[in-house]
Amino acid sequence: MLAIKKQALASASRVLFRTGVLSGLATGAARAYHSKLYKSSDEAIEGVKSGNTLLIGGFGLCGIPENLLKAIARRKDIQQLTAVSNNAGTADYGLGTLLQSRQIKRMVSSYVGENKEFSRQYLGGELEVELLPQGTIAERVRSGGAGIPAFYTLTGVGTQVETGGIPIKYNKEGEVVIASEPRETKVFNGRKYLMEEGIVGDFALVKAWKGDELGNLVFKYAASNFNAPMATAGKITIAEVEEIVPVGELKPNEIHISGIHVHRILKGETYEKRIEKLTLRRSAEEESELPEAMKQRIHIIKRAAREFQDGMYVNLGIGMPVLASNYIDPSITVHLQSENGILGMGPFPTAEEVDADLVNAGKESVTVLPGGTCFSSDVSFGMIRGNRLDMTILGGMQVSSRGDLSNWMVPRKMVKGMGGAMDLVSAPKSRVVVTMTHTSKDGSPKILQENTLPLTGVQCVDRIITDKCVFDVIPNKGLLLRELSYGQTVDSIRASTGCSFEVASDVAETY
Repeated sequence: MLAIKKQALASASRVLFRTGVLSGLATGAARAYHSKLYKSSDEAIEGVKSGNTLLIGGFGLCGIPENLLKAIARRKDIQQLTAVSNNAGTADYGLGTLLQSRQIKRMVSSYVGENKEFSRQYLGGELEVELLPQGTIAERVRSGGAGIPAFYTLTGVGTQVETGGIPIKYNKEGEVVIASEPRETKVFNGRKYLMEEGIVGDFALVKAWKGDELGNLVFKYAASNFNAPMATAGKITIAEVEEIVPVGELKPNEIHISGIHVHRILKGETYEKRIEKLTLRRSAEEESELPEAMKQRIHIIKRAAREFQDGMYVNLGIGMPVLASNYIDPSITVHLQSENGILGMGPFPTAEEVDADLVNAGKESVTVLPGGTCFSSDVSFGMIRGNRLDMTILGGMQVSSRGDLSNWMVPRKMVKGMGGAMDLVSAPKSRVVVTMTHTSKDGSPKILQENTLPLTGVQCVDRIITDKCVFDVIPNKGLLLRELSYGQTVDSIRASTGCSFEVASDVAETY
């Protein structure tokens, strides 16, 4: 009985009557409301227990719920968690700290990236990892929050996402002991689609810029990312914010997430707001002093930048492709989209322009041009799947003579994850350009008759740009050599390419 009375008193204490409420009741000028405000992150995670599924907002280190993750890490009694998050931060920060403390049993992610501890635990058989396309995770979470049990998508058709067999758990000998299941498929308008199920979490941990005691949230720049959809898909959603503002200060048309989705809110105790890859704009003089490998990448990407046409909407993949933002012809306008939630992305910032809430899909610091917009990951991939992009430029590990692309995994050796690449290449009306070195470090060709690595997409590549040449993929025919890099010949290209190809009548050295 005493415990019930205490609980009732605690609940009653959260009903706040602000100044002027009583006198304003007759006029409707003010109202009583139930505060969702918690004093600390430790208090806010009350009820999280072993075996729970947690939806974790953020992208890389951008917009992660730093304080809530630290609170979970302090609770060593919480074990065997399933964490749904695009990635797992770094080895020593963000979600990576829960990997270090061995509190996570399974990760549901799209990208392992450069988190060596994440990769080590996965390949070493210590951690279950369910790898999914980034847009599929975003839409599964959004659907779960919207009460939609499943949906159909083109993403992953023809890959192991469809057929199953992606390793989820290895044993210590490197053998696959748990693998992904095949997807149900259905044909719509003559095209095959995969069925994906919605995701709901026991708890969603998200981070916003501002919030009020009703749970209304506002995000800053690209920190909306996965925070927005995940805020809607938790049975209990806990939001930490940089600033708590009085109820009514946030205007209705500037609120990104309505308080109806948020059950608990707190002002984060401290914020480091680390930037995973602080990247600054380089001068021409600095470029001339770069290592040869980076000069080679810039050589490729300067040629790729010629693909831009005035008015285009273009997505730049992580790694080499994102460098193209620095080489756009100033006489044209190109709208660059980054799948973590930016349209109108500009070049890398100067030191004075750096903002931790503005990063690209490669977690590098960026700028946004005048007229640019920021939005959540589910909205971003809606643009991609909805054929709003004119072109995407991606990196590659292998491309076949038919235009099949592999760029996310070397089984048992290297796992990057598919990230957003599968979503990008599945959009049927978007031109796909792959940029990569022509050969591997050991000299073996990357352009082959058939791919030997797991596929990202089937017959999806339109053009290949390497340090040696430019190929076009001609449907139902194969490769056509269009251009040569300076110093290359048709014979040198044949010697370093793993399949046959035709040569355009006007082929010439152009870059």
